[in-house]
Amino acid sequence: MTFSSPAWLLALAAVPAALMLYSAARRRRRRYAIRFPAVETLRAAAGPASPWRRRLPIGLLLAAVTALAVALARPHVNQHVAVDEASLILVTDHSGSMAAQDVQPSRLAAAQRAANAFIDRLPNKARVGAVAFSDSPDGVQAPVTDHQAARNIIDAQNANGATATGDALALALQLLHGATPKHPPAAIVLLSDGAANAGLDPSTVARQAAQEKIPIYTVALGTANATLPNPDPFAAPLDVSPDPQLMARIASLSGGRTFNAQSADQLSSIYKDLGTRLGTTTRKREITAAFAIGGLVLLLFAAVSSTRWAGRLP
Repeated sequence: MTFSSPAWLLALAAVPAALMLYSAARRRRRRYAIRFPAVETLRAAAGPASPWRRRLPIGLLLAAVTALAVALARPHVNQHVAVDEASLILVTDHSGSMAAQDVQPSRLAAAQRAANAFIDRLPNKARVGAVAFSDSPDGVQAPVTDHQAARNIIDAQNANGATATGDALALALQLLHGATPKHPPAAIVLLSDGAANAGLDPSTVARQAAQEKIPIYTVALGTANATLPNPDPFAAPLDVSPDPQLMARIASLSGGRTFNAQSADQLSSIYKDLGTRLGTTTRKREITAAFAIGGLVLLLFAAVSSTRWAGRLP
């Protein structure tokens, strides 16, 4: 919960102060009480008195003060609501290292399966696009409500070439510029397994994405020390370990989050979580009226209870 005018919360200090004054007044009243021989007779005539009746009016009054102080501070709560017009782009690496089989049946096949599961989690009206890349972006689909168009790009990939991550992210940003009406949420989901070794610096593009308030969620796929057979039969296998540090830096600079997936199950779980996360947005809702009404109702009950039992002997 957040507050637009938190200074009003200082009024809450009056609650414990009032309790201390009330307690001191009760002790002082008992100290100077005058003994009256017929008090038992009067008590019997008045009927049994419950201790809570004496405390209820002051308790209701203090609760009302608390509620009204919070209302004056204008409280807000965050609500997760579905986003029908979000614009998202899946940026998928299909460089040669994606042929590695440390993630079964292969990194690329697992990524394609998980990307389709991700799309399944999105609202039907969400705009989804795709950028496939290796040496350069070579499969492009602008965000549209026809989700099958993005699936076609994802499913048509084959593992080959280098890794031009920065170029692919820059293209995704350009596509989002022309696809988002007014100010709906927009995001990029990047899946890659290796260090960027061609094209633009991904960190530069990530900073630009942050300026445009477009977070990049990154998924580093693969296991450390993974290898591929070397085309030269007499040379050592090729190291195709993922680069989670680069992926984390891209996510951090852009305001997104990073994930590591070392198995097909982990990858699917990440994409399902992202689908739910990016299919909703957090909005603030002011709840001042609820506290104000509650405070007034408590004041009314405090007045009624005080009037009802004010004439009873304590």
